[in-house]
Amino acid sequence: MKAVLLAAAIALVLSLLGTPLFMKFLVRRRYGQFIRDDGPTSHHTKRGTPTMGGAVIMGSALLAYSAAHLFTLTPLTVSGVLVLFLMAGLGLVGFLDDYLKISRQRSLGLRSREKLAGQTLVAVIFAVLALQFPNERFRTPAVSFVSFVRDTNVNFAFAGTLLGLLLFVLWANLIVAGTSNGVNLTDGLDGLATGASVMVFGAYVLIAIWQSNQSCQFNPGLKCYEVRDPRDLAVVAAALMGACFGFLWWNASPAQIFMGDTGSLALGGAMAGLAITTRTEFLVVILGGLFVIITLSVIIQVGFFKMTGKRVFRMAPLQHHFELAGWNEVTIVIRFWIVAGLFAALGIGVFYAEWVVGAA
Repeated sequence: MKAVLLAAAIALVLSLLGTPLFMKFLVRRRYGQFIRDDGPTSHHTKRGTPTMGGAVIMGSALLAYSAAHLFTLTPLTVSGVLVLFLMAGLGLVGFLDDYLKISRQRSLGLRSREKLAGQTLVAVIFAVLALQFPNERFRTPAVSFVSFVRDTNVNFAFAGTLLGLLLFVLWANLIVAGTSNGVNLTDGLDGLATGASVMVFGAYVLIAIWQSNQSCQFNPGLKCYEVRDPRDLAVVAAALMGACFGFLWWNASPAQIFMGDTGSLALGGAMAGLAITTRTEFLVVILGGLFVIITLSVIIQVGFFKMTGKRVFRMAPLQHHFELAGWNEVTIVIRFWIVAGLFAALGIGVFYAEWVVGAA
């Protein structure tokens, strides 16, 4: 538990103090956000605001995770390192996208195919490695079962070793793409995605700690969890929560820095990694319900427009619809935070209710 608290505290301090230093660096290099002309006109005042702040979140989380293990003299785990690899890998893809936008002074960075290729490469490496490295109890960081609150009866291994691996890799890519793009689409208003991410990572701190306390390795029984490194996954989630909290101080309205795709893809990747390694793959849909709703708003808008030539919303993603409807930006963010908090609480409730009732 000391490592969890240390990771959260160190990440908070590093992010809180490191963000203004990074902002000064970005200002000197003139790395400012480019604003789309077809977006809400109120956003034009944000043109030139430092971006790529997600690098601070990633750096703070990585340093805090390492420091927590160093101070508590506990070894790193494969599960924790893999989740952080997924975060850093997707963050690098986002960084390249942000850098191209800034250097070209337009709202388009990497081409969609290039961006997808980068996300896919990182996700494939993560998925393949997650099925390796069994411990003394033959547990690997991930398993080929589809999971909700814990493993279901759906197992990709039924198709054989090679095909089962391929199916799991495709499944992991779907989760990674969904979470990373969900956070990316949500990151449109000051502090919105950062605050919502804090709630999701906070929920995973509680979930992973509970799994650790009810681990089959220490408390065998019908209700125990077969998660390989739950306590260390709590450390990872705590580091990410603390890093987002510290960054939110500077990212809240009026934002002095944006996380950019560097941060949104990284945070989404971390959520996917935690979902896969804690075996709560479908539960993340509830925990990150706000991201799901915003993603669905884009899918509905695009699909309905292609079929009918008409729009369902004034603008997608959903937060911009309310902006054009006359809502104040701060009002939208706070109300969306409330929605995000309710979904996170619902997810924790579903997780705990399953344990009370008993494993299916």
